Amino acid sequence: MTVSLPLVVVLGFFAWGAVKFLGVRTWIVVLIALFGFWFSQTFMAPAIESGTRSGVDVINGSHD
Repeated sequence: MTVSLPLVVVLGFFAWGAVKFLGVRTWIVVLIALFGFWFSQTFMAPAIESGTRSGVDVINGSHD
């Protein structure tokens, strides 16, 4: 059985766990999320997306 989850759902789960179990303050999670959102509008966005896709392909195994 294969389950496909978007990366944002997995990251959201980790953020929730950090707030719930590690005592990370909610405003820090919001600040980091906003930083990522604003950073995605820069010239580095294509490189970050390509690196993320490559990392996910390495973990999942390439399906070419």
